[in-house]
Amino acid sequence: MSLLRIDNLDLDIYGTPILKGVSLEIGQGEIHGIIGESGSGKSMTALSVMQLLPEGSQCRGAVHLDGVSVLEADEAALCAMRGDAVGMVFQEPMTALNPLQTIGAQVAETILIHQDVSRSEALARAAKVLRRCELPPEQFPLSRYPHELSGGQRQRVVIAMAIALRPKLLIADEPTTALDVTTQADILRLIQQLVREDGMSVMFITHDLAVVTGLADRISIMRHGAVVEQGGGASLHHKMQHPYTKSLFAASSHQPERAVPAPDAPLLKVEGLVRSYPAGRRSLFGTAKRVLAVDDVSFEIQKGESVGLVGESGCGKSTLTRAILGLEATQAGRIYLGGDEVLSGGQASADVRRKMQVVFQDPYGSFNPRHKVDRLVSEPFHLLGRKATAAEIDEALVSVGLTPADKHKYIHEFSGGQRQRIAIARALIIKPELIILDEAVSALDVSIRAQILDLLADLSERYGLTYLFISHDLSVVRSITDRVLVMKQGRIVDQGPSEALFSNPQHPYTKSLIEAVPVLPGA
Repeated sequence: MSLLRIDNLDLDIYGTPILKGVSLEIGQGEIHGIIGESGSGKSMTALSVMQLLPEGSQCRGAVHLDGVSVLEADEAALCAMRGDAVGMVFQEPMTALNPLQTIGAQVAETILIHQDVSRSEALARAAKVLRRCELPPEQFPLSRYPHELSGGQRQRVVIAMAIALRPKLLIADEPTTALDVTTQADILRLIQQLVREDGMSVMFITHDLAVVTGLADRISIMRHGAVVEQGGGASLHHKMQHPYTKSLFAASSHQPERAVPAPDAPLLKVEGLVRSYPAGRRSLFGTAKRVLAVDDVSFEIQKGESVGLVGESGCGKSTLTRAILGLEATQAGRIYLGGDEVLSGGQASADVRRKMQVVFQDPYGSFNPRHKVDRLVSEPFHLLGRKATAAEIDEALVSVGLTPADKHKYIHEFSGGQRQRIAIARALIIKPELIILDEAVSALDVSIRAQILDLLADLSERYGLTYLFISHDLSVVRSITDRVLVMKQGRIVDQGPSEALFSNPQHPYTKSLIEAVPVLPGA
């Protein structure tokens, strides 16, 4: 019997078609994966079930949840349904949580809204729900705030809020996209456990085919607001018919063509690097415990080489990156780029920093939306003490597959993949020797990710670029790097040629990371 049935659902927003004849069913206790690229209509389908749509929306068709016609229900009935019959887990927990309220208060709020219980009883039930989500109050008191938790722990709080009333349907919208592989595996295991124990149904929305094929009972592929193909989670990969489905599977396992770099002199040398932070308040005697974020790290990167840096959240990757860029002081050790010390006298010289650029995970967040592309791309020229010429801006844009006319547009006029190309153009414009890519493709759709990886491989060959590729997506690291460094608790615990390290890992921690990576069937 179907718990959720969507029949021929159309959605317009101010007359613009968003969903076109969407039909799907989710059975009791079933995990149903919704796959598609950005703009395919995945999230709008979920929001239609919750009736949390933007102003100007108009739905046609039918949505039945546990026998109730959602599109015909009044607002009072919908408010009662949300949180009780259906709960939702969003992609970015930090924006879904209230930073001013404790985690206990936020989970208890769901109970207080829907049931006539005292605050103390609601908090007691919140503690039980958090324990189910592997946040026991002994280790994670209800008095903690979201900023005091890691990304995976915050996602568990959001899941606790969604399941506090044991809803029949859980909608999970990209719940693991920004998580490292081991945390992602923990969240997926938690969702499967909830399905087993509560008979809960799950609508799991993602662009990661490897994640959903190992999790879902059934899969619906969406494109341009319509469902183009459906099939079993374990069988779709060898029964797929639609060209778009085939292109998604091909892009998910895409390997960019890369030339093997010839041995060269070291470009980047890191020797005995140490960076620690005070942990907690100072004691009565003026001392405070310190946490080693980077603990005696040493490595080299050859000119023209692409090196991956992997590890779980909190392992020290970001601190190490900031130190290499000259943005963070260190307590010990030295960093050399092309033979010149990066931090001299506690500060990075403009000449050394000119040789390095960085591409961030979220290009939109790293750009000033009030400036046009020509101004954004030319920002690194402040390191040279002059303005970029129109020819230099045009060259940078053309090199990443854009056009000179794009320099007159604003950043909001571009897609996610185009924004990442602009971010790469900004990094290239002053012709650096080293580019640090910090989760540069983790938020991209699989086909866009394949295009960006091909672009990076092409640019490396054309300009002799050296990459330090930081990512929690080990499949991407394997495809784009020559060598991999594995970081744990501030130390490099394993390293080696990419293919050898992934094919035959030796360190137990490396093995645990690789075992946690979702694998596409047949890959």
